Amino acid sequence: MSAMGVVSKRLSPIARQVAWLWLAWTLAGLFYITQDFVPRLYRQEVIPWPRLFIGWMAAMYICAAFTPAILWLGRRWPLEHQRRWTHAALHFVFGAIFSVLSAAIEVPVLGALGVFPAPQLPHSLAEGVALMVAYGFHGGLIRYWAVIGLQLAIRSHHNTLELKVRSSELAGQLAAARLSALKMQLQPHFLFNTLGTIMVLVQQQRTKEAETMLSRLSDLLRLAVDDVHTQEVPLWHELEFLRLYLSIEEVRFHDRLQIRIAADPHTVDAFVPHMVLQPIVENAIRHGLGQSEDAVSIDVTASKNDGVLVLTVADDGAGAGSAGASGPLLTRKGVGLTNTERRLKELYGERATLVAEPRVRRGVQVTVTLPFHTERIEEAECD
Repeated sequence: MSAMGVVSKRLSPIARQVAWLWLAWTLAGLFYITQDFVPRLYRQEVIPWPRLFIGWMAAMYICAAFTPAILWLGRRWPLEHQRRWTHAALHFVFGAIFSVLSAAIEVPVLGALGVFPAPQLPHSLAEGVALMVAYGFHGGLIRYWAVIGLQLAIRSHHNTLELKVRSSELAGQLAAARLSALKMQLQPHFLFNTLGTIMVLVQQQRTKEAETMLSRLSDLLRLAVDDVHTQEVPLWHELEFLRLYLSIEEVRFHDRLQIRIAADPHTVDAFVPHMVLQPIVENAIRHGLGQSEDAVSIDVTASKNDGVLVLTVADDGAGAGSAGASGPLLTRKGVGLTNTERRLKELYGERATLVAEPRVRRGVQVTVTLPFHTERIEEAECD
């Protein structure tokens, strides 16, 4: 950090503004000094350094004293207003007044400092002002518009930054709302399916099994409600949720359903979308086991590969896609699988994929890849 930046941080806001104004007009004075002495140097004239330096610096610091008023005029009649041409005409008038007033102040100041640009002092203030206005009116007008133009550029830059920040905030809120809406669709989806299963068990007078499912459903809902607005959870938490869901399905299908879950110990702390596995496993049960009387095995695995978390759900059932189907997605996607894919795109963009494809012999394999990270990158807290 530069010395000027350190000093600027230690000053109060008003003192900081004064310091920047002083620096800006000092640089402007140095510019005018070089503009004045270079032609003299080229013509090999004697350069009156005291008169040149003090005269220009005095003129610039008089402009600095007027700068707060000019800035106020710029805020009061902004050029980006819909009446910009009327405001521009007003600023031409204000610029002319500034040029005359600054010249009127320069005459006695330069005279008192003994650096008046004329060979001899004018006989009166009016004569001196007339002389200064004749030679410096356009320069004063340019300096006035330089201040107005710089203020306009800074204000436009600030407005652009504010619009970008506001746009980013709105985009984040919209993305969070979409994610929550997709998740809200998933929760009643598996709830209705489970309630339908319980109703079948009651109709079949399998009371004990129905009671067991109701108890586990209560635990599952409690876990889901605790994370109702959370979009990402650690993988171990997601696997706990999945095991609880599968315990309900195991009551329904008895020995016909075999579940194997294998997660690399290095992946359990990675964050994943909440309920990312449940709809995929439900899809495997519905298409793989629901359409066959044979027992079905479902393998859920998690591994890490070059900074990418790979989640796989594979079944050996006779579900959709196992009879020669191919492609990046299942031919017929339900609510769960469709919403899971959309959530992945909302959260991670092109860095996440969901691919469903038939296995070599029998069944379907769904593979989810997403960036491996151990800190939440998105927390959609939508109240």
